[in-house]
Amino acid sequence: MQQMATAQTEAATMNAFDLALKGGWLMIILLILLLMTIYVLIERALVINKASKDDNSFMNRIKDYILDGKIDAAVALCRNTDTPSSRMVEKGISRLGRPTADVMSAIENQGNIEISKLEKGIAALATSSSGAPMVGFLGTVTGMVKAFMSMASAGSNVSITTLSAGIYEALVTTVAGLIVGIIALFAFNYLTNRIKGIVNRLEMRIMEFMDILNEPAA
Repeated sequence: MQQMATAQTEAATMNAFDLALKGGWLMIILLILLLMTIYVLIERALVINKASKDDNSFMNRIKDYILDGKIDAAVALCRNTDTPSSRMVEKGISRLGRPTADVMSAIENQGNIEISKLEKGIAALATSSSGAPMVGFLGTVTGMVKAFMSMASAGSNVSITTLSAGIYEALVTTVAGLIVGIIALFAFNYLTNRIKGIVNRLEMRIMEFMDILNEPAA
């Protein structure tokens, strides 16, 4: 009874850091995965927010410049705008005079480059979302192995204190792995949806630009 009371008092006064230490060395891996997830989320969110900024008058100004024959002004506008859509339009302008298929191919290639830039690091979130729970489950197995080894070593003198180290490791790593995995999964889905929105906008810009090239001269 006294051992149980001591264990309950210890559990009540234990803070989150002390509890994390009970998870053993696997908590270091989970901490690295968590820090990587937070870094990728913040860094990619900033990049995507910058790429999402779009001037609604951009294509109208490009249209006026192209129809007026002011190609240099159109290129300068694209470079000053500095967005994925402006770089795609600039690539299309650089191919003016060539067949439409060549212009379209150049724009699509630039679009693929822009999308790959936005998706940089996203794979790390997918790795964390699936890997962290697996690390947690590994901690569950190793913790239970430690608990049974302690039980076998104690013989008939088995107590809660004897088993607590292994049980702590089993439960703490499982919880920590699930938390990191959930955070990474939500971050992955959030960034992926943001990128899909940008891709849709880029496709609209491509069609608008091609319409400008195919528009008959006044």
